[in-house]
Amino acid sequence: MMISEKLKDFENWLDGFLNFEKLPQKNMFWLEAMESLCAGLNHPEIFAPCIHVAGSKGKGSVSQMIASILDAAGCKTALYTSPHIQSIFERATLAHSPLKEKSYEDAADELRSFIEKSTVSDLSASRPLTWFELLTMFAFLSFRKEGVDWSVFEVGLGGRLDATNVITPRVSVITPIEEEHTEFLGDTLEKIAGEKGGIIKRGIPVVSSAQSEEVRAVLTKIATEKGSPIYFADDFFEFDKFTRSYEHGFMSSMIFGKAFPRALKIRMKMLGKLQVENAALAALAIRTALPKLSRRTIELGLSASFLPARFELIEKKKLEIPVILDGAHTLNSVKASVETFCEIFGNTDAVLLFACAADKNVRKIAPVFSGFSHVFLTRPGENKKSDLGEAQMAFSLAEIDFTAERNYKIAIKTAFKTAVRLKKPLFVTGSFYLVAEVKKILSI
Repeated sequence: MMISEKLKDFENWLDGFLNFEKLPQKNMFWLEAMESLCAGLNHPEIFAPCIHVAGSKGKGSVSQMIASILDAAGCKTALYTSPHIQSIFERATLAHSPLKEKSYEDAADELRSFIEKSTVSDLSASRPLTWFELLTMFAFLSFRKEGVDWSVFEVGLGGRLDATNVITPRVSVITPIEEEHTEFLGDTLEKIAGEKGGIIKRGIPVVSSAQSEEVRAVLTKIATEKGSPIYFADDFFEFDKFTRSYEHGFMSSMIFGKAFPRALKIRMKMLGKLQVENAALAALAIRTALPKLSRRTIELGLSASFLPARFELIEKKKLEIPVILDGAHTLNSVKASVETFCEIFGNTDAVLLFACAADKNVRKIAPVFSGFSHVFLTRPGENKKSDLGEAQMAFSLAEIDFTAERNYKIAIKTAFKTAVRLKKPLFVTGSFYLVAEVKKILSI
């Protein structure tokens, strides 16, 4: 989308606030500032019914799928996700398009005016407001300006103290939970599940992916304490019977289970086994929130779903080779991504470009790439703290030959030229920030 001068100015203004994504810090998460902002701006967070999505992997995809289903039902549906690939305004959109420019501009004016007239005591803030808090409030205001019927909110980090957790959803959704952001969420699965389960509200139904035994126990305990019914996808779907096939960049799938009398039939641009499971979770969430919505509407919504950088397969004549972009950054999501790559291309005879943030367990992730013929390691751009030395050590321990290049711009160009020269696919993964840089540099 084209960005007006007013919105560019707003984006620059936002950049003056503490940005956790660029500069991670401990002990900076609490909801008092968000609650004060909501009250001061006449509670835009309750303008429309909403659905809240947390988890370690797949939460952006599930959020988009839910929004797409609501859109197929004729509802004007807002979607708040992160991170963005090229513009912050990608984070606050309708299901399949940006909001009207006037909605963004009016929301920016309202938020900036309120903040610039407020004092610290007005905001009850024990520390300066953060970039993500303000961006979340901007989304709330933009959606109210747009006059949406529904909203879907993806959690930024964790859940319990995330800026989005001031909403009261019709259903809370939790995607697979695994070890991630341990410095901030806890060093065990149980602690991480406790943080992500913090989106569960009293009396509000919860829909969860299949989870490990310890995670399931934590989520069930939280839901029981809050009197919230909880439904796990593996109790409703027969995952071993799910089917998928690929043709011309699309995946055709059938989803089986007692949640639906007949199998759901979908044809998606979002590829891979993980996306079929995400689709099942999104369908269960919608069936929980809107039990009368037709199976056909759910199928149409899932088939229309798309998010960039979720195993995004780009085949353009000017590129000469297929380029696959996937922001997978947890062990299981990387495993699923490589599995999907092999399903589509038959093997891992390809060029890999990998970079990840410093808080990822790259020593566990590296061995997953053992079959790739040419590997390039770099940093995920300028905005995310990373440790290239640790990545090099991890790939060395996994006995994988690689070329390391600290300058990510050079690494991207070298990896692409190598793939073109060898006539092999280029697979880019490990970080959404790396994917964003690849899109800019290769103009795709």
